[in-house]
Amino acid sequence: MSDQNQKIVNTEQTSVDENGAVVRERAQSVHTNVNSKVTIANIVWYIFGFISIILSLRFVLKLFGANSGNDFVGFIYDVSGVLSGPFDTIFGVTKSTSGQTNSVFEPSILVAIGVYALIAWGVTKLLTVNEPK
Repeated sequence: MSDQNQKIVNTEQTSVDENGAVVRERAQSVHTNVNSKVTIANIVWYIFGFISIILSLRFVLKLFGANSGNDFVGFIYDVSGVLSGPFDTIFGVTKSTSGQTNSVFEPSILVAIGVYALIAWGVTKLLTVNEPK
């Protein structure tokens, strides 16, 4: 399935100028049609990519016990908390403490990434279900 269809049009004109010289003009134009369903499907995959990056960052930061007082870490936790919230109580959370570092293993974040991937796949398949291959 192609997201663009191109049509190349070649035109040629022959005319005579005021001095009697034969003038030939050649032009080539390309007309492009973009399939909007494929564009929307690509947007859905980009949104999924953004969501999975944010959730992956949360997973890694929690696993390595990142300081939640840091502005960047706090921002990632705030944004990803909304995305992982529906999945937080699926599994128990395993915590490990070493000195002042609290490492947290949250498998529910991995489930969230998988569910969002299935949703993105379903939406894109729904958009392109009748498209020729």
